[in-house]
Amino acid sequence: MRLATAMDEIVPLRDPRVKTNPAYATVLILSRVITKLGALDEISPVIVESFFACDLNYLQKLYRQINELEEPVIDLPVDRNHHANHVTQMTAS
Repeated sequence: MRLATAMDEIVPLRDPRVKTNPAYATVLILSRVITKLGALDEISPVIVESFFACDLNYLQKLYRQINELEEPVIDLPVDRNHHANHVTQMTAS
């Protein structure tokens, strides 16, 4: 996946599918920014539409992290009660 450009987020807004269903913008944006997935060198909206929900969720989170749209989460070692600790990295102001 590559960094998104302004056009990667603007062009999908012009698509009639997004006008009828705004959530479809995610499909179009991911199809533009995913550069390779497994053996696939080219990703189309049809391919993104076929992703399982958990895979789509993972790629949406990766997109947000790569493009710094949310704070990264740092995984800490598991405590003695076997609960994973997660901390949101704070950025300096």
